[in-house]
Amino acid sequence: MTSNFSFLKKVDKDLFEIIETAEKLYRDEYFEQSMTQTRRFGENVCKNVLGNKRTSENTFDDMLATLKDSAKEIQEKEFIEDLYFLKKHGNKSAHAVKVQHDGMEALECLKRAFEIAISYCVYNKGSSKNILKLRYDVELLVTGNKTKKNLAEKYNKEKKKTAKPVKQSYNMKSKKQKTGISKFWIFVGISSILSLITIALLELMLIFS
Repeated sequence: MTSNFSFLKKVDKDLFEIIETAEKLYRDEYFEQSMTQTRRFGENVCKNVLGNKRTSENTFDDMLATLKDSAKEIQEKEFIEDLYFLKKHGNKSAHAVKVQHDGMEALECLKRAFEIAISYCVYNKGSSKNILKLRYDVELLVTGNKTKKNLAEKYNKEKKKTAKPVKQSYNMKSKKQKTGISKFWIFVGISSILSLITIALLELMLIFS
C-alpha cells in the first residue's frame, strides 16, 4: 500500500515505519492507537532535530522546551507547535479511560505529522523543496491506494467540462410568420353573412305577410 509519507522513506526509514503504522491503525479504525503512534513519531523527530545538541533532555517536554528556546523563524515555531499538538493528543489517547473513537482528532494528528515530516526533510535533511507543495491525501489514507488524479485535478477537469458550450441535439426551427386570413376570422365572416341573410329573409316575410 502507498503512504502519504512515502517521501520520508528515503530520508529516514525508521521514522517512516513509525508513521506508516499510524496510518494503518487509522485505516483499521484504531484511532486512539493511531494518535499514540503519531506522538511517538513526533518525539523521535524531536530527538533527531536536537541531535548532538541534546544534553540533559530526557523527556519529550524537555526536548520541546529546548527547541522552543532556540526557535526564531516562523517555520520553526510552526514546526514546534505541531509537535506540541502531537504530544498533547497522544498523551490524551494513551491515558484515556474510555475509548472515544475520535476519527477527526486522529486525522488532524496525521495531518500535523505530515507537516512535521515535510519540514524535517526540507529544513533538517536538505530534501528538495518540491515536497513543500505536497498536500495530505485523505483518500489515500482511507484506501491505501494512490489515485491517478487528486481532488484539485478532478475539480479542474469538471470545471472545464461545464465551461464548454453545450451543443443542441436538435436545431430550433424558426416559426414562419403566417400570412393571409386565419380560419377564425373566416368563420366569423361567414357567420356574419349568414346572420344578415337570415335577418333580410325575416323582414321580407313580415312585409309580405
